[in-house]
Amino acid sequence: MFIRSLNDVEGSEHFVHWGNGTSHRLLTLQDQMGFTVCHTVVTRGTESLLEYKNHLEACYCIGGEGEVENMAGERFRIVPGTIYVLDEHDKHYLRASEDKDLILVSVFNPPLQGTETHSLDGDDSSAY
Repeated sequence: MFIRSLNDVEGSEHFVHWGNGTSHRLLTLQDQMGFTVCHTVVTRGTESLLEYKNHLEACYCIGGEGEVENMAGERFRIVPGTIYVLDEHDKHYLRASEDKDLILVSVFNPPLQGTETHSLDGDDSSAY
């Protein structure tokens, strides 16, 4: 057993500014659990076009609000108590509301190295 807190991660390479927010990578590949758990903050008023080509991801909202939009243009409101699941490596837009950061618990399979970031300055999705 081991215990790890946000404070433990904050001073390490596993505290990542991923592009439009931050991610505390609480559990990574080196922990040999087979998945990653992150405390992810999406900065208020931001939009990110994302796609995980090498990972499946599930995100459970624990604070703030926002939305996720699929490539068919369907929009889904994300509020505390909502989970969204990218079970087909889905390309999507992730948006935080204009006035509140969106706070998520993100789970990745297979696990992340823990230092990955996004490149959000192009017209295509950012992927890892």
